[in-house]
Amino acid sequence: MEVSAQAPAPGSRTAVIIEDEADIRMALIGIFKEAGFTVHAFESGLEGVEGVRSRQPDVVTLDLGLADIDGFEVARQVRQFSDAYIVILSARTQELDTLLGLEAGADDYVTKPFRPRELRYRVEALLRRPRGRNGSPITAQLLAVDFASSPAPAEARELPAGDEVLEHNGLRLSVQARTVELAGAELALTRSEFDLLHALLRAGRTVLTKDALAQVLRGTQASPDGFWSDADAKAIHVHITNLRRKLGDSATSPFWVETVRGVGYRLALSR
Repeated sequence: MEVSAQAPAPGSRTAVIIEDEADIRMALIGIFKEAGFTVHAFESGLEGVEGVRSRQPDVVTLDLGLADIDGFEVARQVRQFSDAYIVILSARTQELDTLLGLEAGADDYVTKPFRPRELRYRVEALLRRPRGRNGSPITAQLLAVDFASSPAPAEARELPAGDEVLEHNGLRLSVQARTVELAGAELALTRSEFDLLHALLRAGRTVLTKDALAQVLRGTQASPDGFWSDADAKAIHVHITNLRRKLGDSATSPFWVETVRGVGYRLALSR
């Protein structure tokens, strides 16, 4: 069953809510309607998938514990045809659930109960980020680090078309095209994985804390009420784990992404 909060207005943003608990569904409708979204809500996973297909929303909120198919499968199906931002809302707090959600294609993971202001903040942060391959890349000012003074940064060169390529140990990242190649093969990275790799390549051997990397993903320099804390640190860890897996990298003997225990991450030494 679909619930629509308002008729679409020209140029308005659209949200699809996939949530089987009526009270939470109505609360989410109110949150997004207040933020100016046209809202369509669904209580089952299959209805939600078709709702995303027909409505083409900017953002999707997704519960994991749906009655028909779970939220992981919904995210996987949606990712086959949509580049909408997906925010998982779940009472599950295990790191494995966060990992599975982000691997399935979600952009963020917020645990229940959540604060309406926090959810709005996270959604607005996602909407500031580039979608697909043609958006603007992250910029150096998003990080609390001076890239110009970074020792041993990744090699960068300007291409005739104005693109910039960062290379390190055989890895090649095109900033404007938003592509990453390794040994001549293009890697399928999510937006978050690409942005984190871009930040690490920019910073070189300068350590980026999890807070700094959270700022990259949020697109801002400050977080009200400490919205990046344990949940954001966990998400950064999951994104880095996924990135390493796709690179074929090792946390214990890194070739590209090195962990600085208790601090954050940096680029591994050139080889």
